[in-house]
Amino acid sequence: MLTEFKNEPIVFFRTDDEVKKMKDALAKVESEMGKEYPLVISGDRVKTDAKITSINPSSKEEVVGVFSKCSAELAEKAMDAASAAFETWSRVHPRERANYLFSAARLMRDRAYELSAWMVVEEGKNWIEAYADTAEAIDFLEFYGREMIRLSEPQLLTRLPGEDNELYYIPLGVGVVIPPWNFPNAILAGMTSAAIVAGNSVLLKPASTAPAIAWQVYKIFEDVKLPPGVLNFVPGSGAEVGDYLVDHPTTRFISFTGSMEVGIRINERAAKVNDGQIWLKRVIAEMGGKDFIVVDGTADLDAAAAAVMSSAFGFQGQKCSACSRAIVTEDVYDEVVEKVVALTKENVTVGDPRDFANFMGAVIDEPAYNKILEYIEIGKSEGKLVLGGDRAPGDGYFIEPTIFADVDRNARIAQDEIFGPVVAFIKAADFNDAIDVANGTIYGLTGSVYSRDRANLEHARWYAHVGNLYFNRKCTGALVGAHPFGGFNMSGTDSKAGGRDYLLLFTQAKCVSEVV
Repeated sequence: MLTEFKNEPIVFFRTDDEVKKMKDALAKVESEMGKEYPLVISGDRVKTDAKITSINPSSKEEVVGVFSKCSAELAEKAMDAASAAFETWSRVHPRERANYLFSAARLMRDRAYELSAWMVVEEGKNWIEAYADTAEAIDFLEFYGREMIRLSEPQLLTRLPGEDNELYYIPLGVGVVIPPWNFPNAILAGMTSAAIVAGNSVLLKPASTAPAIAWQVYKIFEDVKLPPGVLNFVPGSGAEVGDYLVDHPTTRFISFTGSMEVGIRINERAAKVNDGQIWLKRVIAEMGGKDFIVVDGTADLDAAAAAVMSSAFGFQGQKCSACSRAIVTEDVYDEVVEKVVALTKENVTVGDPRDFANFMGAVIDEPAYNKILEYIEIGKSEGKLVLGGDRAPGDGYFIEPTIFADVDRNARIAQDEIFGPVVAFIKAADFNDAIDVANGTIYGLTGSVYSRDRANLEHARWYAHVGNLYFNRKCTGALVGAHPFGGFNMSGTDSKAGGRDYLLLFTQAKCVSEVV
């Protein structure tokens, strides 16, 4: 009998055994670095001359892996394979499809330390952040499997005399899954498994900066004997392969997580009906944020300061939910700034995350590194630099945790998604003003409010316009099942990953009525 869904526990490496397992996993991953990996189309390995090279951002001379790069011609073959697989996979009973996810979850649990070690090396995640990523991936597999079973059961309809009515959730078709690099296990596994368990076939185009962990996830689906062609592994450039697959008339849906700019481009291209296309493509998009923590004078200031620090600098601020704006009422503004600066100095170390002592690793690659440093220079003219503001030492893309105070609500560093370890403090006249500041961006993903004033919390409940709002806890760390995740405005389509509505995005409802 299937047990009730429960979130996978996170390992915090407090025991010698946990530490040893992670060190062993890191050693195993390091022994496998530099290998070459193929495309996989309908189960067949395909090698190409064109390559994508993944490097360790914390040690730029280390090659994590070399991956064959998909061309438009091979993408067409993958599309044909996925289309053929859909004909049979779409007719597999939902419970049987769910069992593949449960089997994948068991394998992922067995390989949790190794999967996490790949992210430490390829993505610069510290040990806890990496393990949390793996735990979330397991959660998605377990949760979506159960959700597909629930959707396959008889749906409640109004009964009519002399008529038998039933509603079924059937799959859409062939989909393109384009996951991000920052949660390369969790979000990739979640997007992919949701599409697959709903009965669709998938072309998986992983992020070019995270193909090694994507390969490990692909291998898990292969190892549980997912039928060939249901999941095809096609790394490639966005300009060549990404556009080709988005435009393809056979593509039924595109599931995307990434930047606002790329999400808008995908949405625009998907809206066009191409020759031979007989449907409107569905776009499921999560496109980032400019997230906030609001603090008022009644709040537990120590707890609020700790939340700002961890939300701003966890995984180098490279989360769509990261706190990049701390909005504090003027009565406690100076005190909160001082507390966050002190906590950051005490707790946020920067260096190679293979060393457990380091809180922050490197940012993902050179373009991100340069962009973040450029925004830091902009910030120096827009606010008061109170901490950091420069490169950090080491043979990687290391940046100091950076805090700006006295930033205008309309400044660029208060409006643009920087996606790095940079937080801007903004002073608000009062609580209502703080919520106005919080809403004053084009995004609407996550936000947090620290207050003991019930009237203020209720005001925020109604007026803070974000998809995920937290009271007296940090604005990062959404848990599958508990915090369905997705945002408003330019943060995407509010798809609510990890929620009970999510699988509906990968299905279509069919009603069958019979006179009896």
